[in-house]
Amino acid sequence: MNGILKKEKARFPQKAGSPQKVISHQKAMSSQKTLGKDEGRSLKERGGERRRRRWAKLWLRIRRNWVLYLFILPAFLYFLIFAYVPMYGIQIAFKDFVATKGFVDSPWADPIWKHFKTFFSSVYFMDVFKNTIGLSLYYILASFPVPIILALMVNEVKNTKFKKLVQNFTYMPYFISTVVLVGMVQLFLAKTGLFNQIGALFGAEPKLFLQKDGLFNDIYVWSGVWQVSGYSAVIYIAALTGVSPELHEAAIMDGATKLQRIRHVNLPAIMPTIVTMLIMSVGGIMNLSFEKVLLMQTDSNLMVSEVISTYVYKLGIQKAQFSLSSAVGLFNNLINVTLLIIVNKISAKISDTSLW
Repeated sequence: MNGILKKEKARFPQKAGSPQKVISHQKAMSSQKTLGKDEGRSLKERGGERRRRRWAKLWLRIRRNWVLYLFILPAFLYFLIFAYVPMYGIQIAFKDFVATKGFVDSPWADPIWKHFKTFFSSVYFMDVFKNTIGLSLYYILASFPVPIILALMVNEVKNTKFKKLVQNFTYMPYFISTVVLVGMVQLFLAKTGLFNQIGALFGAEPKLFLQKDGLFNDIYVWSGVWQVSGYSAVIYIAALTGVSPELHEAAIMDGATKLQRIRHVNLPAIMPTIVTMLIMSVGGIMNLSFEKVLLMQTDSNLMVSEVISTYVYKLGIQKAQFSLSSAVGLFNNLINVTLLIIVNKISAKISDTSLW
């Protein structure tokens, strides 16, 4: 019997270590099967898991820092309610909106860009568009450098009391409402107003300033500069306080004058702030003060004072052309967004400063 077993073993020899190899092979096969199952899962399921993990992490951060999130809650709700929720109504720019049918049941325009075509082919399009662009560019060119110059001048004042007095006097006009500001402008520029009375002392004839087309842009822009310059200068003054005194001391040791220190020390220090504010200004180039323009409009200056915001108001509120006014407003906002993206990209390439 033993001889037979020996012969069988001789016929079928076993290799050393074969049981371990079999076990490792089985493990490899099982891991491949598991991997195959994971790969077999749909992308939707894996995406859902990733989203759940992200939401779980976000909720954990909120629980840990709930006080900080509570502080930003009012701002979040403000923009959610007044900026994002109304976006649902953008669809009426592509519909023949009927108030009794609502947003959903109103029929779609045929063609869908009908109201945009109506605006672009209107006899008022070029005049309204040119007025808006011209007045906006004029306002940015006039109002943007003034706060910077004011901040640089205030920063050089060494007398603390006088410095605070200047800041208060330049800051206070910002709190004057638009209606009151336009009322002041009308009183000062009336036929019997302050400016005409001063001119009469020198023998000048009374002038109707607000009735002249050529003066509308100047009055709008420079009254706005007077109102917002002090407020806009605050952010530059705050940036200047971060400039290290050692830089000025080193510049003085090198023999730099005050103007040279302003040019080579202060301006480079606030340049990122300047670029950021410029991007935001250009991004809102089409957003003129609707209330101010409307209050300053008269029949005699309507050809130069009619801008997109007042045109939308007259179409939508006075003439009840809701779809057309929405299309015009959407066109206005698309220009703002496009300019914001372009200027931001240019700024990121040139100065490495951008909003995102």
